[in-house]
Amino acid sequence: MSIRLPSSLWRRLMRKRSFCLSAGFLLLLALVAVLAPMLAPHAPNDQNLLEVLLPPFWADGGSLDYPLGTDGLGQCVLSRLLYGTRIVVVIAITAPVGAALLGCVLALLGGYHSGWLNWAIDRFVDIWLSFPSVLLALILMVALSPGLQNVILAIIFVDWARFCRVIKAEVLVIRRREYVAAARISGASIYGVIKREVLPGIVPSLIALMALEISIAVVAESVLSFAGMSVGPGTPTWGAMISDGLGSMYSSPYPLLLPVLMMILTVLAATFLGQGLSEATDVRALERSGAA
Repeated sequence: MSIRLPSSLWRRLMRKRSFCLSAGFLLLLALVAVLAPMLAPHAPNDQNLLEVLLPPFWADGGSLDYPLGTDGLGQCVLSRLLYGTRIVVVIAITAPVGAALLGCVLALLGGYHSGWLNWAIDRFVDIWLSFPSVLLALILMVALSPGLQNVILAIIFVDWARFCRVIKAEVLVIRRREYVAAARISGASIYGVIKREVLPGIVPSLIALMALEISIAVVAESVLSFAGMSVGPGTPTWGAMISDGLGSMYSSPYPLLLPVLMMILTVLAATFLGQGLSEATDVRALERSGAA
């Protein structure tokens, strides 16, 4: 079963304002992450104790030298937001891919092969999902120690089970389809059946899950950095900015509200992007329209 995405579907997708805005926002976020050293007006950790808790430039007492104001240590909020974007983009790309790879491999093994292997994978997923995800991530970070690579590994180890459970359910349905039986009767190998018949069927669910995982990864990293267990105190992150901003939220709310706003926009953008891409790769919808 092959999928050919019709150009008309892409045109309909491009006419969706939510999809275009979400894709544009995420691309802009990636561009900002790359150009952060050039765009930031100050080094992210530079402190100016004479300019503490400045408001943004449009408010009374603001300064163009610090366009979004300063925090409780006199650090430039804009610069820290820009540099924090780099952590967000790296984690938003790597963590969903790693969780999807690990979860899909186990889902394909358990969903296509019944018996003890399927039972063992189900029980392991049930046990893994019984732990609260945030608590499990914190425990893993205690064991791994702070660092960007360890944060990515912690998120992957926490969220792979979600991919495994959802994708395995899809595989169990697809395995009973007539075209899969026909491919097996024709002598196709198990690898060939999985590659040509099973994988195209799980693409919509996989894309939707990866978009959701982007949101979860961004929030999870922020929670870890809020607790001081992410990439370390020398690297600015949105979660660390939220933690620092809590101490001055009544006298100057901007150091707290701005990173929260960026998190909300990123989560919404990933959600709308996933909905649009899932529609574009929905095998059943393409079959009904005569494209597959």
